[in-house]
Amino acid sequence: MLWPVVKALLGHYRRHPLQILLVWLGLTLGVSLLVGVTAINHHAQQAYASGERLFANPVPYRIRPKHAETKIPQGFYIQLRRDGFKQCVPFDIQKVTTKDGLELNLVGADPISLLQLKNKVTISDIESQDLIKVPTTILVSHDLSELKGWKNGDSITLDNGLVLGPVKVDRKVGIKGMQIVADMSLVRALKRSAGLSVIACGEMSSGQLERLRKMIPNGMTLSRSSQSELESLTAAFHTNLSAMSMLSFVVGLFIFYQAMSLSLAQRQPLVGSLRQVGVSGWQLAQALCMELAVLVFLSWLCGNVFGLVLANQLIPAVSQSLSDLYDANIGLSIEWSWQWSLYSFVLAMSGAVISCGWPLFRLLKTQPVRLSARLSLMRFTGAEFTWQAFLACGLCVAAVAIYQAPKSQNSGYAIIVLMLLSVALITPFITWKIFTLFSYSLRWVKLRWFFADAAASMSYRGVANMAFMLAMAANMGVETMVGSFRDTTDRWLTQRLAADIYVYPTNNSANRMSRWLEEQPEVERVWWRWEEEIPTESGLMQVVSTGNSVGEMDALTVKIAVPNYWYHLHHSRSIMISESMALKRDLRPGDYVDLGAPLGGNWHIVGVYYDYGNPYHQVLLSENRWLANLAGSGDVALGAVLKDKTQSLFVEQRLQSRFRLSSERIYDNTSIHNKAMTTFDRTFAIADTLGNITLVIAVFGIFFATIAGEITRQRHTSLLRCLGVSGKELVMIGGLQLLVFGLISAAIAMPLGVALAQLIVDIVIKQSFGWSLELQIVPWQYLGTCLWSLAALVIAGALPVLKLIRNTPIHSLRDAL
Repeated sequence: MLWPVVKALLGHYRRHPLQILLVWLGLTLGVSLLVGVTAINHHAQQAYASGERLFANPVPYRIRPKHAETKIPQGFYIQLRRDGFKQCVPFDIQKVTTKDGLELNLVGADPISLLQLKNKVTISDIESQDLIKVPTTILVSHDLSELKGWKNGDSITLDNGLVLGPVKVDRKVGIKGMQIVADMSLVRALKRSAGLSVIACGEMSSGQLERLRKMIPNGMTLSRSSQSELESLTAAFHTNLSAMSMLSFVVGLFIFYQAMSLSLAQRQPLVGSLRQVGVSGWQLAQALCMELAVLVFLSWLCGNVFGLVLANQLIPAVSQSLSDLYDANIGLSIEWSWQWSLYSFVLAMSGAVISCGWPLFRLLKTQPVRLSARLSLMRFTGAEFTWQAFLACGLCVAAVAIYQAPKSQNSGYAIIVLMLLSVALITPFITWKIFTLFSYSLRWVKLRWFFADAAASMSYRGVANMAFMLAMAANMGVETMVGSFRDTTDRWLTQRLAADIYVYPTNNSANRMSRWLEEQPEVERVWWRWEEEIPTESGLMQVVSTGNSVGEMDALTVKIAVPNYWYHLHHSRSIMISESMALKRDLRPGDYVDLGAPLGGNWHIVGVYYDYGNPYHQVLLSENRWLANLAGSGDVALGAVLKDKTQSLFVEQRLQSRFRLSSERIYDNTSIHNKAMTTFDRTFAIADTLGNITLVIAVFGIFFATIAGEITRQRHTSLLRCLGVSGKELVMIGGLQLLVFGLISAAIAMPLGVALAQLIVDIVIKQSFGWSLELQIVPWQYLGTCLWSLAALVIAGALPVLKLIRNTPIHSLRDAL
């Protein structure tokens, strides 16, 4: 008996094929974005787990320079080898850019040293090394070769015209991500430089490890590359991606709910007839649940396929960003995994059950006589919107209550979710009330009918309108946050990089270099900056020094300070601290703090400054206090302020020639600024892409909801045409109605997006990183988003009506009857 009921219910989609497309589209697109980002996060975590394996050998320890701009002297590595550390391997890493703009990390390696990591080395092992046989060989990963279409024997052309090759596709040693490996001699020839970027060391006994720690001089640090370390560093990055994917999934779920709601409402007469001929409510419930399960399974399956494609499209940008920000190597190809697939299935099934529960319950509990009498449940749309508004008020009260409690990252996310849901639930009620008010108050009859008809269409457009508003608010929120962060970072870098040339000398040569710079006619003054990292109970604390010149004071981005803070800093036992340290340790100007050994206690805090480029607690001392407390330790950097900025290249060249400095130890402020902003733009382009895809999903949802709704109103449209309303007027009305929907949504979404960005900045970012920044409103970006979204809505409203008016009025009316 159950199968005929299922066939009868599914026959509805034969008459309305676009509805099943809308049901499939909403859930599929939502699942695809969820799967895409989940697959990226899962893939990255797997890469972190194997991150300490290099060339199939475990080398968990890394010796690095404290400043990324400096290098490890070659002599230090030679000393390590002489002292018996055979498990250490040198690497020299250079960034190169291909002719088509792809940034790669060129890793220079010593193939003989790599072989020594093996327990046994044979002649065949040496002969099989491509880097030994042909020193110009470039090893590239299999996934990178597939991405760029490289094959064995090809060459790589760089943006400066140099050609690298031949290419050898690596299929066994496990190179990942945007790294390409070459012999170290080739890297040195490509960019003349001395020193090493990193020394990687294999496992060693605790005694060897302690002896190695004592050998490391100032300017270098020894760390263990571990999964937990990378996961903690990248947690915020992956959390932001997950938040965007969940929002996209919710938008898709709204579209799915809208389509299923409309489908169940249109099958009221059929359900009423089935009930009257003896079909029980339990049988109907079974049949509808089977239909729902099949639709969810198909949508989940397609969503997994599309999500995997999306993940493989986004992973190169993610890999490059994680490499630039956290030195993490992520592979460029993602394969299917049952873990994230099962996760997406559970979410899809749970979301479908929650979204379809009320429409299904409402349909089955209504009396069969009322259903077969064509008493449409759409008449109760206003009542449902009212109940939604009451629920929205409850969620808003809950958000306010959480906001009053102590702030944390989790509470910030909870407030954002509650705020988005409350505004989304109340949006249809506000729109419906506006339309109803205009339908009674306006004098012009056509306008009154226009808004009355728009209010009636809320039954099949209301939920899609909610999804559109949410997507637009999220997109504007991301634009506001990214624009604010970019503007703040840009201004912060401009202020902090006050010197024209930055030099990173050795401690022994700093005095000679400083005197030489002061003697140059192009140099106005030279600034000294000492730096040392001190372990404390709350983690590493970075202590830096500053001189007392006006330029160095102007380069400090002060957030809040006591009066005459600069005088107190240089003439008393005073310090200034970074904003991150102030927030995490609840410190403010006027407090006294104990900094521990070797600095001691009773330090007076005279100010707090912004510091967006530092994950540690940072303390700023005057140069005299530094020398009095930390003389003989730390690293030094020199900043040269020029009389004419255009002379920086000539000064750099003379400085390199005079002191035989590598180019990695000399930087001008423009290059540092450009590199930082390039990394920033690449990182946030991913969030921008996800936001745009979410908005496109919402536009598609409201488009197909309108198509499905207009087909059900074919009789209404045909009667209007028979009464004298022209086809052009109907097309214009269809487009203008969705334009009004879009304008109301945009009016709600704009302040909601700004509030969303404000909450992210004030709670999530501040609690996660200890940063605060001034929110920048970007009206031109909002306008661009609104214009193309509204244009899409106008087309979405006009096209269904245009399709219906192709026939003659009487023919359309006959078909509708």
